Amino acid sequence: MGGACPSRLIWIFSEGAGPFPAKIYDWEGNPIDEQLKAIELRYQELEARLAANETYSDPELVSRLNREQKELEPLVTAYRALCRAQSDLADAEELLGDPEMKELAQQELARAKSDIERLEQEIKILLLPKDPNDGKNVIMEIRAGVGGEESALFAHSLTRMYTMYAEARGWKVEVNCASETELGGVKEISFTIEGDGAWSRMKFESGVHRVQRVPETESGGRVHTSTVTVAVLPEMETVDVEINPADVEMQVFRSSGAGGQHINKTSSAVRLIHRPTGTVVECQQERSQFQNREKAMRLLASILYDRERERVESEYGENRRSQVGTGMRNERIRTYNFPQGRLTDHRVGLTLYKLDAVMDGDLDEIIDALTTARQAEQLAERG
Repeated sequence: MGGACPSRLIWIFSEGAGPFPAKIYDWEGNPIDEQLKAIELRYQELEARLAANETYSDPELVSRLNREQKELEPLVTAYRALCRAQSDLADAEELLGDPEMKELAQQELARAKSDIERLEQEIKILLLPKDPNDGKNVIMEIRAGVGGEESALFAHSLTRMYTMYAEARGWKVEVNCASETELGGVKEISFTIEGDGAWSRMKFESGVHRVQRVPETESGGRVHTSTVTVAVLPEMETVDVEINPADVEMQVFRSSGAGGQHINKTSSAVRLIHRPTGTVVECQQERSQFQNREKAMRLLASILYDRERERVESEYGENRRSQVGTGMRNERIRTYNFPQGRLTDHRVGLTLYKLDAVMDGDLDEIIDALTTARQAEQLAERG
């Protein structure tokens, strides 16, 4: 048995209150209780190995075992809790025949049934196929769209919003390149968010963000509508994507951004051109040409990976649309209405009247709703 949950552990059929293992099946309809038992045994083995002193002589092994244990822990915890609830249910059913214990038994029966229903749903979600990129860092690209300077100012606001959200979660934000306006807006910006689970939380942010507010440049007090485009890419290492070095042209130039005299006086900024696709990426934030090239190569790999992913998903899902949107850049996903203090996510019909808090990075309620909608869609597909 390997470390991760088998990809075939994907569905649970509710068939009354029988023994838990008999309710778990694979795609072919075969019960997989032995596999679930093996997962729990593997978890126990990991606990024992991590408790052994000799294990800590190999830091790489410790890291791998911890990572595997963390991956299995939610499923094992839910499985054990469900087994206990099944046992409590059986005990309560036995007590129903005792007149003196009947009322207490009925209460225990109702509680156990409620726990079983909740835990079954939890395990259904835990057994859904995992996004292989969920643990990766992300690269976010924000570009001003329709609306001129007001669009650029809102692009700056969104950059601030995502930065505050990342910092609240203890993630690290690094700017790759940026183009600003004289009034403090952002024409376009690319930055990397490094942190555990960054992609799993940020992946639904791709699309067109619409803002309705009175621009700072508007003297008449009229509400304008502008748009900003957000793209979210899983950060890929160059080894994850096959790139022929001969297909990449590198240009160097002096940085026009922040960084002090050293950056502005030396050609440390890097521009990469991928000839087969015409993709152009730049990085100018680091002090050395080598560091900028390394970051630019990761950005290029991420863009090429994302384009191929979109192509495959477009072919696969030609006749269907995801409940939480396709994530394409031309899809309007959200409206920020400042006069009403209202935010609406059009993909799940969520409306919140706490726009100030959202713009200060309070995004969890929105992201949780999108994640739940995606999980519900996946469960429906399995049905």
